[in-house]
Amino acid sequence: MIVLHHCHQTRSMRVLWLLHELGEPFTVVPHAFDKSLRSPEYLSVSPAGRVPSVEMDGETYFESGAILEILCERFPQRGLGRLPGDPDRPDWLVWLHFAETITQHSAALTQQHIALRDDSMRSPVVMKLEAARLKKCYAAIEGRLSTPVENRDHLLTSGFSAADIAVGQAVYLSRFFATLDDFPETRKWYDRITARDAFRQSIPEPGQGIYDRDFYPAWEG
Repeated sequence: MIVLHHCHQTRSMRVLWLLHELGEPFTVVPHAFDKSLRSPEYLSVSPAGRVPSVEMDGETYFESGAILEILCERFPQRGLGRLPGDPDRPDWLVWLHFAETITQHSAALTQQHIALRDDSMRSPVVMKLEAARLKKCYAAIEGRLSTPVENRDHLLTSGFSAADIAVGQAVYLSRFFATLDDFPETRKWYDRITARDAFRQSIPEPGQGIYDRDFYPAWEG
């Protein structure tokens, strides 16, 4: 049995989405997004006190990108990975890990808007810079999806994969801070992949996540 340690609306959501796509048995251990992640018990499965972590086959794994790779290699029959020798393997790896480039900016904005205790601790400059950096990431996705090749419904020409899951989940988080209004191909791709049942199963019920509104504009100070 696979055990996922999970907090709503964090990087562990990309692992949860992948697990739903794989269709293998798993259980979820929910955690609050708070100091309890620094408890000795949790640090034994994630030494930095972060989510996700996964227990599988008597081993414990952390780092979401690595977990996605491990799961895709453990269950290749679902076709969500691209194994060594596959022509799309290099692009799969690039886009799988580009998700973290996107997420570092939404994580910084989550800290600014939500984690800091009062307005005196927030930086309008940081908020504006990080929101602009998210749009640079959108532009990279838009360029990829606008490439004139056959079957550009997904990030890889060979079809839907864990790269779409990783980047799609990163965009899900970033949309709380930067809209897709100027990126029509990215919007169509995002709408397409988030219509999947596995995505819908990975998002929290209203009121259970970190964010208490749909959009956080940059703070003017």
